[in-house]
Amino acid sequence: MTEDMQLGRPVPVPASPDEAVLDRVPNPHPGTDYVTRFTCPEFTSLCPVTGQPDFAHIVIDYVPGDWLVESKSLKLFMVSFRNHAAFHEDCTVGIGKRLVARLEPRWLRIGGYWFPRGGIPIDVFWQTGNPPEGLWIPDQGVSPYRGRG
Repeated sequence: MTEDMQLGRPVPVPASPDEAVLDRVPNPHPGTDYVTRFTCPEFTSLCPVTGQPDFAHIVIDYVPGDWLVESKSLKLFMVSFRNHAAFHEDCTVGIGKRLVARLEPRWLRIGGYWFPRGGIPIDVFWQTGNPPEGLWIPDQGVSPYRGRG
């Protein structure tokens, strides 16, 4: 299974999110609803206007169907945004849609908690619809931006 995957071998950071490959592995519990969470507290991209770095805390929750995302490939995908110029909304929603296209999860939500740009923090949230009924979904645990006060 790992011979065509990035897992277990040296892989350079993709030059862009479009070049990044998201590897997937079979879900060992495809008939069970459960939440898998990935947290990327040091996400960076570039402002498409100024070229300055933007920083975010990204939280991804999903209920797998038949597939799980392989974590090394997800890390490389997330790092590929470091030299990618896009608005906060494009990065956040684009990550969510890319994961949905690759994994076909039963449900996915993503929260992009962005640090201020021009003095205004911008938080972006997207999900695929209603989560499965009866599923325990914890709060994403990221406080709203409060500055130094």
